[in-house]
Amino acid sequence: MSSQLAMTMMSAAEFLLSAVLASIFWRKSLQRRYPATGAYLVLRVVSTPVLWLLLEEQGGRFSVNSDLQRLSAQGYFAVYWAAYTVSAILLYFICLEVFKSALSAVPGLLKFGVVLFRWAVVVSAIVTFSSVSFAHRGLLLIPDIAFGLMRSVSILELCLLAFLCLSMNALRLSVRDLAFGIALGFGIMSSNDLIVSLFLSRLASLTAPLQLAYESVILLTLGMWVAYCSLPEPARTPLVVPVNSTIYRWNEIASALGHPGTQVVVPQPATSFFLTDVENVVEKVLSRNLKRRESEL
Repeated sequence: MSSQLAMTMMSAAEFLLSAVLASIFWRKSLQRRYPATGAYLVLRVVSTPVLWLLLEEQGGRFSVNSDLQRLSAQGYFAVYWAAYTVSAILLYFICLEVFKSALSAVPGLLKFGVVLFRWAVVVSAIVTFSSVSFAHRGLLLIPDIAFGLMRSVSILELCLLAFLCLSMNALRLSVRDLAFGIALGFGIMSSNDLIVSLFLSRLASLTAPLQLAYESVILLTLGMWVAYCSLPEPARTPLVVPVNSTIYRWNEIASALGHPGTQVVVPQPATSFFLTDVENVVEKVLSRNLKRRESEL
């Protein structure tokens, strides 16, 4: 079997697994909990056949018209990089919704962590746009920006996966939890992207084997997600911790951040001048009353 035929079969299997995963995801109404993940799966299912048709038309599979082939090439460029850029943006929101799901038991830390997460996204975007060389002009600048966004979100996915692995016991998060499964899958895919891009930049002769290995990892990840979505998700146990535990104290501190304390009215002590004036007024009133009674008598 040639490597090209193997890649074609694996690409078809990837599309089928993506379609099965999206159907299970929507049939179980998981898009209500993870809307960005549902949008990502729909984009993956819709863009794959469109890109395949444009690629085949570009190669003259369906027509020999040169103008149509040129339009197909331009359409492929536009659709591919648009889907790639939108996928990178959706991955930021996927990381955020996984983070919210994992920390739902500690609302104080969740609120504080979301603020930090948003600042991390802003910093990632600034670093992405500042690292673009701008050597290309026009439409050729789009791939550079898209690659920068995907690189930043890949690092964010790996950091999220590391955070979940380190805090699973403290958060009472199960390995079978869907939030952990989503983070694990994207972490594996991010590692796959980084490793393959590193080897391709140094070993150009191993392009075909690396592409097969890359596609195999994607298929395994999609299969893992299908299993996560198909199997019943275990119910989360309530997070019960002692009052003197570290996570409880940090949750209380995070809950108090940004909230003004209760204002207490402190009475001011009266000055001696004020008391003297009051005494004088009282004495005058008493003396007037006494004089009035004496005159009446």
